[in-house]
Order: sequence, then C-alpha cells, then structure tokens
Amino acid sequence: MAATLPPLKTEIRQFLGIAIPLSAAYLAEFAMFITTKMVVGKMGYHELAAVGIAGDLSFEILVVLMALLSVVGVLIAQAEGGGRHNEVGQSVRQGFIVSTMIGIPAIAGIWNLDYVLRATGQEAIVVELAIPYLQGLAGMALPVLWFAVFRNFIAALSQTVAVMVITLLAVLLNYLLTVWFVYGGGGLEPLGLFGAGLATTIVSWLMFFALALHIYRKQALRGYGVFKGRWQLKGELCREIFKLGVPVAMLTLFEAGLFVATSILSGVIGAKTLAAYEVVMAWAGIPFVIALGLSEATMVRVALAVGRQQTEAARRAGLLGMAIVAGLTLLLALVPIFFAEPIIQIFIDLDDPGYEEVAVLASHFLIIAAIFQVFDGLQVAAARALRALKDNIAPLWIAGFGYWVLGVGGGSLLAFKYEFEGAGLWWGLAAGLFVTSNLLAWRFHRFTLRPAQVGAPR
Repeated sequence: MAATLPPLKTEIRQFLGIAIPLSAAYLAEFAMFITTKMVVGKMGYHELAAVGIAGDLSFEILVVLMALLSVVGVLIAQAEGGGRHNEVGQSVRQGFIVSTMIGIPAIAGIWNLDYVLRATGQEAIVVELAIPYLQGLAGMALPVLWFAVFRNFIAALSQTVAVMVITLLAVLLNYLLTVWFVYGGGGLEPLGLFGAGLATTIVSWLMFFALALHIYRKQALRGYGVFKGRWQLKGELCREIFKLGVPVAMLTLFEAGLFVATSILSGVIGAKTLAAYEVVMAWAGIPFVIALGLSEATMVRVALAVGRQQTEAARRAGLLGMAIVAGLTLLLALVPIFFAEPIIQIFIDLDDPGYEEVAVLASHFLIIAAIFQVFDGLQVAAARALRALKDNIAPLWIAGFGYWVLGVGGGSLLAFKYEFEGAGLWWGLAAGLFVTSNLLAWRFHRFTLRPAQVGAPR
C-alpha cells in the first residue's frame, strides 16, 4: 500500500514516546539485580559470585521465555495497525495462557539450578551459597512472565508510561527489602542470601498486580476486552504464538547462552575471574537494557507499519531504531573506559582480600566490554526489527553461527588453548556480537527492499 511517509521528526517523536518509558522500565528491572549484587557483594566476593551466576542463569531462563512471549506484542501491533481491535484482547488472553504453561516449569528450573552449577565445575562454596538464593528467587517466574504479556500489550498500543513508573518504584522497594531481609532488623532475623531472592520474588508479584490494576482501571485499555472476554484456550492462536515464538526463543537462547557459557567458563577459571565477570556484566547490562527498550519500540513501530501494509514506513522505522541504538551505545562506551575503578568499587570493598586481583581483571574486561556493547545493542535492535516482519528462521541460523561458533568457540579457544583466560572469553564475546549484529542488520536492509515478502512468516 503506497502511503506518504510522515516527517522524520514525527517518526522520531513517536518512536521515543514508546522507547523512553520502555528503556527506563527495562533499566529499572535490571537495577533490581544490580542492587541485589551491591547488597550481597559487600559480604565478600564469594557471595557476589554465587548470587551473580545464580541470578544470571535465572534471569536468562526468563529472558528466553519472554522472547517467546514477545511475539504476542507483534500480533497485537499488527492487529492494531490493521484496525482489527477484536484480535487484540484475544491475543493478550492467549499470551497469558501460554505464559502460565511455560512459567510453571520455569519455577522448577530455577529452584534446581544448583545442579547445573555443580555439573559445570563451579567452586563448592559458590554452589552452596547459591542454593538458598535460588530457593527464594524461584517464585518470581510466573509474575515476571505475566507482567511481560501485559507490558507487550500496552507497548503495542504506545502507552508505556505506567510500566516505567511501576518498575522505577520497584527498584527502591527491592533495595529496601533486600537490605532488610539479608541483614535483618525490626524484629526480623537475618535471612541471608535466601532473603535476597525472596525480596525479588515479592517485588515481582507486586509489579504484576500493579500493572494488572492499571490495565483494568484505564478505560482506553479496558476497551480491548482483555478482562471481559472468555479465558479459554484458542488452539489456533496459541499454535501461532508457539510457531512464531519458538524460533525467537531459540535465537534468544543462543544469545543468552553466549553469556551463560561465558559466566560458567569464567567460574571454571576461578572465583575471582567469575567475580570480575559479574562486576563487568553489571555495567554491560545497563547499555544493553537501554538498547532493549529502544529495540522493543523499533519492533512496535515496524509491526504497526506492517499491519498498515506500509513497507517503506516499516523499513524506515527499523533503520532509524538501529541507528539510534548504535549511536547511544557508542556514546555510553565512554563510561567503562574512563570510570572503571568507580564501577568496580560499587560491588567490592577495598578491604576485601580478593579486591586487587578482581579489580585488575575487571578493569581489563571493562575495556573489551566498551567495544562489544555497541554491537550487542545493534544485534538486539536488528533482531527485533526482523521479528516484527515475522522473519524468524534465518536470524536463528545467523545467531547460532555468530554466538556459538565465534563467540563461545572462539572465546574458549583463546581462553584455554592460547591461555588468555578471562580476557579470551571476552574477546570471543566481542567477535561473536560483531559478526551477528552486522549480518542481522544487513538482512533487514535486504529483506525490506522486497515489499511483497514483508510480513509473511519466514
């Protein structure tokens, strides 16, 4: 369908209207994990390593499942763009059902992650410290996934401010509860690392109920019949969610697995290398989640244009989103280059007996992270732009090659065969993300030159 493109500044304004609240929300969610690391990191580098690797693995499980659910947002945005409002509420309800199906096994998976830690050769003290934290944390799986479905719903409708407000308030609450539960006070006995996990679980439930209440009370959102319609399984729609979502989840699994593998291999090298990895990831996650919010906005804008059958608008929205993400992450690369020491001292006390060794390693890793974070942001933007086009299979193969052959394979080769150790793992990350991001961006560019194929499942 031919259509005159609106002025570029209009597209940027509409993009930022979705992106800024989403980026703030993702940053706030990530900050909950950061504040947890800050609180327990003061107990020692072993505690930091334990909570870091256990939290990373738990978070990556949920990230993979949320990727599957993200196609609900694509279906909603395309239906909204095409004026098919009756399909919106139905997609939300089926997404909620699917999230429950996958959320219950996720609880069991998080609870039993200590078996993964043992199997991968982590130090015994790290595994023992991680167990109570995982037991407190496992209950967050369902509310996090339910919250993700509702977030996809309001993001597709460009009404994301409520998500930002809820998650920003959750950061403060999570910090206060973590300090209280971990160290005790006010008549509560110290709960240690179990308390750290329990605090995040409680806050996750409160976030879900707050967003559900907002959707129920806001008339513009209630008009889609999310709560009015019949909550019954629609086999055809659920199958479409799984059909589109499983390749997306697999791609995210490849990406998440890249970092999980690096985390595990860091632990194999030693607890100090693992602690340094956790410090650096605490920083690297910040530009990533900001890029993630921008990328989700890119996906929404592309999907809305596809729903309106405006291929040129979809192309411009995707390229604009990728350009903004690349530019912002490049600017943020200055932080770890010039402020490495303050970043490290946030998580580890100067008096910690392992501080010097961990600080040297983390300083080196932060420089490499400054390089790869630009390509990490670009790949997530390109992948979501392609997701909005329902192009899911080719990106999966690209990710498998880039993340695992170059990232994990190349990093392991550098770390163990050529004895670069932790630095080798990080250079592997950089190489894998560089190649993957460029291939995905190139595919979007080439794919949107063929209007007849845009929006068809791949």
